[in-house]
Order: sequence, then C-alpha cells, then structure tokens
Amino acid sequence: MIRAMGSAASGMKAQQMNIDTIANNLANVNTTGYKRSHTEFQDLLYEKVMPGGLVNAEGRATPVRVEIGHGVKLVATNKNFDQGTIVATGNPLDVMVEGDGFFQLRMPDGTIKYTRDGSFKMDADRNVVTAAGYRLEPAIVIPADAQEVSVSRDGVISTMIAGDDTNVQEIGQIELARFPNAGGLAALGGNVFSQSPASGQPLLGTPGLQGMGATSAGYLEMSNVETVDELVNMITAQRAYELNSKSITMADEMLQIVNRLVR
Repeated sequence: MIRAMGSAASGMKAQQMNIDTIANNLANVNTTGYKRSHTEFQDLLYEKVMPGGLVNAEGRATPVRVEIGHGVKLVATNKNFDQGTIVATGNPLDVMVEGDGFFQLRMPDGTIKYTRDGSFKMDADRNVVTAAGYRLEPAIVIPADAQEVSVSRDGVISTMIAGDDTNVQEIGQIELARFPNAGGLAALGGNVFSQSPASGQPLLGTPGLQGMGATSAGYLEMSNVETVDELVNMITAQRAYELNSKSITMADEMLQIVNRLVR
C-alpha cells in the first residue's frame, strides 16, 4: 500500500508536467512560428517479487513472473516541427519557410541562433532584424533609396531603386539552416532555438535547394498548435491525475483498516 502511494504520487507529478506543457501550447496558439510540445513518459523500476522460470514441486518451470512497478517519470518534451498555419500579411518583409529549414540570427554576443519566425523588420540602420532586434544572418541592409523590396522563392532579396522603375538590384541572399535532428534543438524563448549536441551540426543551404524549404514573402507561418487536440489532451491528463489521486485515497483507507485491526 505504501508502494501504491509512491506510484500514484509519481503519476500525479507526471500529469502535472503534462498539463503544464499543454497549457504552454495553448498560451502560444497565436505565436508566430511556435512549434507545439508533447510529453513522453517511461515506467520506473520493477520490483521482482518472483522471477520467471522457477521450478515448482512437480519439477515444472513456471512460465510467468511477478513484478510490481514503481510509477512513471517524464523523459522528454519533444517539439513537433510540422508546418503551422499560413497567414497572408502582404508585408514584403514577412517571410515564411515552406518546408524544412530555419532562419539564422546573429545574437548580441556574436553567436548564431535559429528561428521559424519570419516577421522581419528594418531597424534604424536599415538592417533586416527580428522584432527583438536580432539581425538576420547573413546580414541584409536595405538601401536608403530602395522603393520596393521583394523576396524570391530561392531567398534572393531585391529592391527597386527610387526614380528608376527598370533598375532592380539584388541586395542579399537568405541562407537557411536545417538539422539532422530538429527535435533536439534547445528552445530559448522569444521564438529562438539554439543548437545542441542532440540536434547535430547545422546544414546550410539556399532556399528550395538541397532539401531546404522555399521562402514565401508576404506570408507568415503561425503556430502549429491544434486547439481541439490540446483540449482533448488536457481532459485526458486531468482524468489521469484524478485517478492517481484516488489511488492514494484508496491506499490510505486500506492502511486505516489495518490500523483498526491492530487495535
């Protein structure tokens, strides 16, 4: 009965973490480029009360064993990198990746981080940056006399010079990164991911080539959270939490019965 309390308590802790993950998914249902997380669990160690294969009094080996588990533990919160909902914005600096690949960002400390959020802006120095001010890598600077900006499917950024409708100038090339295991990227918040030993080394390439997704200007990739699915998962987690709490209550009542027998 004491074992039952420990197992049920581990189940309650696991479902609490499950609810926390689901709540974060729902909180980011409108976050640009957000990728939903899902939890994975494993059972804990088993106490071998009776091993299998024991020879009984009649000389026959028993085909079964008696093992009692000790609960559950959380082993992973994996990111799902399926394509999110596509929204048309009409803003030429809003760029989405259709398929595999991440935009590269130059952080203030000089390191490179990665994002699926393509809602880019232009800062005071006319650099293409994110809403948080992180510069797109390789750096893109929009000329002061640029009248119109466009981004092609292969990531080429072009401008039309003011006063000359026939002069289209290429000012830069978007370079994407993809990973052998994108699920191993470390989420840093702010729609930014960091390379980790689990993700592997980034593979760089031109949009639309070498397995990279193509770029689409004037569109944004929104969250891939499915609200209905998350609500169903929440109800399931809530019921599992309740059942584990009832297991603790039942074990406590059985202990009370034993205590009354002793008296």
